[in-house]
Amino acid sequence: MTRPRVGFLGVGWIGRHRMAAMLDTGLIEAVAVADPSAEMVAEALTLAPGAVVVDGLDALLALGLDGIVIATPSALHAEQSIRALDAGAAVFCQKPLGRDAAEAARVVEAARRADRLLSVDFSYRYTAGMKAIAPLVRDGVLGRVFAVDLTFHNAYGPDKPWFYDRAQSGGGCVMDLGVHLVDLALWALGFPAFDGPVTAQLLADGRPLTGDAVEDYAAAQFRLADGTMVRLTCSWRLQAGQEAVIEAAFYGTAGGGRLRNVGGSFYDFAAERLTGTRTERLTAGPDEWGGRAGADWARRLAAGERFSNEADQLVRVAEVLDAIYARSPAIAGDI
Repeated sequence: MTRPRVGFLGVGWIGRHRMAAMLDTGLIEAVAVADPSAEMVAEALTLAPGAVVVDGLDALLALGLDGIVIATPSALHAEQSIRALDAGAAVFCQKPLGRDAAEAARVVEAARRADRLLSVDFSYRYTAGMKAIAPLVRDGVLGRVFAVDLTFHNAYGPDKPWFYDRAQSGGGCVMDLGVHLVDLALWALGFPAFDGPVTAQLLADGRPLTGDAVEDYAAAQFRLADGTMVRLTCSWRLQAGQEAVIEAAFYGTAGGGRLRNVGGSFYDFAAERLTGTRTERLTAGPDEWGGRAGADWARRLAAGERFSNEADQLVRVAEVLDAIYARSPAIAGDI
């Protein structure tokens, strides 16, 4: 069987990590890499010594590749994804797919028009913990889920300047961290429609957001069309007493399910089923989940999959973020 020929645009740490996960499937061939950093390129070539080095997206597309993996600054994601799709390549893109819902929708439409596979690296879906919790939510084991609490506090902050430039990033900690939380909630619940309204407060350095600053703390609450209330908090550089606080808790009329990080870790999670005052451990311990979204895309690409209407879910996530940022009429005011 001929393996799909894939190019990698952006091979920093996360780009290389996803590259390794895809190559470990044995189902794709890494044909080419592109990155402005010679050091990052050299690291990538240790994973794929047969790959050629090219100077950007144009050169990648000239190779007639089957797929492009995009791990570049956020402002570039939508345009680069559309160009790749228009050229006939499937796309696996880092989050966010677009800086707003309009950009995300244009990418999805390009994928639909080209009939090409499109996925975004919403990696937390692939944790063993969420794989255990999602069926409890969807199969009614928890009863009617009426509330979801989402938290992602990062005691650090991004180390690249473009994260703090709204024009390049689209936003701060909500765009960086909250997008994962929103996706987790909607995915676990089966993507019910977003009903609104949203109440939200965005802060920078402990003060209400003004001008072109991006938020480093956010709190938001919104309602889904099925009546579920969702509360979200996320931050950069919070005085959290540990490296990270990450949690997604689903509360139903017959029980609850909770994913939480262990010991402040960014990588180790425990999943728990909650019944009254009793907690039952579902999963725990080390779990190599980070590259599973990329590996899943590689398998689907190798299987010949093309456009799926599941890609519309990417726009639904972006619409919620737009509301949190008051980029749509759904915004209702401050908490």
